[in-house]
Amino acid sequence: MQELMGQRGGAASPQNAGQQKAQEDAKQEAEERRQMMLAQILSSEARERISRIALVKPDKARGVEDVLLRAAQTGGISEKVSEERLISLLEQINTHTSKQTKVTIQRRRFDDDD
Repeated sequence: MQELMGQRGGAASPQNAGQQKAQEDAKQEAEERRQMMLAQILSSEARERISRIALVKPDKARGVEDVLLRAAQTGGISEKVSEERLISLLEQINTHTSKQTKVTIQRRRFDDDD
């Protein structure tokens, strides 16, 4: 029984591997296109700043890149984005997405028999 299952799994595995490789290639190609578009709309200083942000907060950097790409596609960006403009965009995003941190301290209560 296990041999039959192994044969079926073994026959389907190369096809799955081919599909997986095709998906990975498509993902990599899309990421390369994304990086090329970002290189066209960002100055070198702005790209460096985004890469430093990506080291600490990859999701935030991805979101900023998405905003920039969307603006470029709709015609909102006519020239390369400078570092100063990127900083102002980051500040705007921070004000909209800032979280209020609330700390609650719960102390353990001891029953004293005094």
